[in-house]
Amino acid sequence: MKNNNWIIKAFLMTFFIALMFSTISNIVVDKCNEIVLILLSIFFILIGILFDIIGTAALTANESTFHAKSSKKIKGSKEGVYLIKNSSTIASICNDVIGDICGIVSGSLGAMISIRLANITNINVLYLSLIISSLISSLTVGGKAIGKKYATKNSDKIIFIVAKILFIFKKK
Repeated sequence: MKNNNWIIKAFLMTFFIALMFSTISNIVVDKCNEIVLILLSIFFILIGILFDIIGTAALTANESTFHAKSSKKIKGSKEGVYLIKNSSTIASICNDVIGDICGIVSGSLGAMISIRLANITNINVLYLSLIISSLISSLTVGGKAIGKKYATKNSDKIIFIVAKILFIFKKK
């Protein structure tokens, strides 16, 4: 039953995050030029990579490091323990939910960019969409590969940064 609750939560979380990201990007698409759309697509690619790094770091961080920090009453250490104890959920949210949504939104923006550039340049939209979607895919996959390597080597530092951010927001 607990597993079913997570599936429902993941579904709802994905729905509302995707709704928010898509709404923002659709509003921007209508009002911005191609340069802003390209920057927005890069922004979503980077957000996907960043959250993939956080999710990977949560899976590879050392819990004992955060227990030691907690015993010294270092701010954010309890949040770090929480992140590591719930690493599979954190990784699922960061890597799958947010990462996949960012991939979909950046791909959608790529399609819009292709259409707009085809209209401006008279280059066949098929060629432009192939090039742009391949570029978005390679930036996403390559960025995540580099990010995973970085995350596994620096997992404790990354989780501690995230934990400190959570601590600050938890205080407010």
